[in-house]
Amino acid sequence: QVQLVESGGGSVQAGGSLRLSCVVSGFTGTSVCMGWFRQAPGKEREEVAKISGGAGQLSYSDSVKGRFTISRDNAKNTVYLQMNSLKPEDTAMYYCAAALMYPYLCPEIATAFNRWGQGTQVTVSS
Repeated sequence: QVQLVESGGGSVQAGGSLRLSCVVSGFTGTSVCMGWFRQAPGKEREEVAKISGGAGQLSYSDSVKGRFTISRDNAKNTVYLQMNSLKPEDTAMYYCAAALMYPYLCPEIATAFNRWGQGTQVTVSS
């Protein structure tokens, strides 16, 4: 059964760091595009970062560029999101997602991600 499980969220002070993990089972997550998304109360879901399966492409939203890093450990079938210099506006529920029909390049639209985790909460205080 396909499953994505996030962990690593928590509460931190502004300027702090967290590393989120997404453990994939039921398929090889490293062979498809994987992404991190977030959604804060009252706001639309936002794409944060994504990493492609075969092309080795990384992309980030402008709001996190230079502060967040997406990576993967192929042996552990795990995708990570390293978050540094956290700001209160980073507070959100963070979701891991997979675009199963994109084994090489990442899709441009969020609707192409068809497997989602349950999310992990990140709270950044001033």
